Amino acid sequence: MLLDTSYRVEIPGGIELEAQVVGPVPRFLAFAIDFMIRGVMLLVAGIASIPFGELGTGFWLIFWFFIEWFYPVLFEVFWRGQTPGKKVLGISVVQDDLTPISFGASLVRNLLRTVDFLPFFYLFGLITMVSNERFQRLGDLAAGTLVISIRETAKPAAVTDISPLAPPTTLSRTEQTALVDFLQRSQQLSRPRQEELASILDEITHSGSETRVEQLHRIGAWFLGVR
Repeated sequence: MLLDTSYRVEIPGGIELEAQVVGPVPRFLAFAIDFMIRGVMLLVAGIASIPFGELGTGFWLIFWFFIEWFYPVLFEVFWRGQTPGKKVLGISVVQDDLTPISFGASLVRNLLRTVDFLPFFYLFGLITMVSNERFQRLGDLAAGTLVISIRETAKPAAVTDISPLAPPTTLSRTEQTALVDFLQRSQQLSRPRQEELASILDEITHSGSETRVEQLHRIGAWFLGVR
């Protein structure tokens, strides 16, 4: 079982796409930001409708309906899967094949927020999210969507300060590439995930030591030409 939140999907042509799925905490913070924005919009509209009496109240109720149900849909469809709250948190809604979210899928996932809210304060949605490895609430499962991180990818690890180490045995070109890739992607991986991958490569490096991650970094630097 993977120790990180990587999600991979293969598209036609044998190309593999990878993304990081987002858990409940960033999604809750994004929702809180959007909730405050909607609240301010409704407050301003309410104050503006006061002089119009009952007519103003009717327009305010219509405005509330559209804000409540179509605020997230319109932003997700026309703003690359992001509401303002999601944009602040660096997350986005996509289809489960990592393509942009469609209008129909966005509508379904947001209409089902009512069910996710049950019995109170999105408890059912939270239970659903933590019960599956993609952190999908019921609306996501029904619409075939998931929430991913779109923050800038971490830059490759600097290798100038790493002491190179020659490999203990002759490695194939594929194995050499794997070690270089491991070094360059290390800043994008959690320490437990690095340890997990390093243990898989023990058969190549014949390491088996507690410093296997650092040893792989040093071998990767050697293949990059650091001397």
